[in-house]
Amino acid sequence: MDEALRIHGALERLRGRLAREERLIVGLSGGVDSCLLAAVAGEVLGERAVAVTAVSPSLPAAEREFARSFARARGLRHIEVCTDEQDRPEYRANGGDRCYHCKSALFDALAPLAELSGAAVALGTNLDDLGDHRPGLRAAAERGSVAPLVDAGLDKATVRAVARLLELDLGVADKPAAACLASRVAYGDPVTPEVLARVERAEASVKALGFADCRVRAHAEGTVARLELPARDIDRAVTVRAELDAAVRRAGFVFCALDLAGFSSGRMNVLLGMPAVRGARA
Repeated sequence: MDEALRIHGALERLRGRLAREERLIVGLSGGVDSCLLAAVAGEVLGERAVAVTAVSPSLPAAEREFARSFARARGLRHIEVCTDEQDRPEYRANGGDRCYHCKSALFDALAPLAELSGAAVALGTNLDDLGDHRPGLRAAAERGSVAPLVDAGLDKATVRAVARLLELDLGVADKPAAACLASRVAYGDPVTPEVLARVERAEASVKALGFADCRVRAHAEGTVARLELPARDIDRAVTVRAELDAAVRRAGFVFCALDLAGFSSGRMNVLLGMPAVRGARA
């Protein structure tokens, strides 16, 4: 099948799936998945679609502002809600099911709005997410949320291609993935606002040095930063290692280590006895 026809077909399937909803609340994190879903939901449902951004210490300030700007540019109804996962001991303990407790907090925050409006809650889960370690999907299933991208058969590459087709504002189609800050903290180490802020500052500093794709993983209760970069950037990172080290330590870490294995999505999964998703972007 011609690639252009395939992408157009994916978009039409997504539109058709969204048209089956009377009202919809779309979780808008600022990533390409949620941006595409919110944009097409707004196109199909108009005022019956509302984009909602969950605000907590695990959401980088840059992503919060990106979500706001995107919603304004697309003319989407958009609100922010504060979530209380940081008040939940199970979340702070940062076990392998941390994501479950985070998503549960999100659905608890959205429940009053969903009940009042009679709307379903939709998340930007795509087909590729189903094969990863994502306990949050269990929370979503328990709460009856919907996953239109999955229902329409869109994987990550197709999501980006459809976003590019629609020429979404603000460079969404090629925007690097930005998982929540809590995913940077080694399982078993407590998730605290202080550690999350440290990671956010460190990643912002690394990006300012020209490394757009990066992960700062926090170990040893937030004292050790393990910097992951794409393999293509490692040689360049070595040439500016002093600047990287200083930037990361200024953010509040005691040590900075460059991971020579490069970037892999879900790298912390190895601490649970599970493989990372080599080469993926999350």
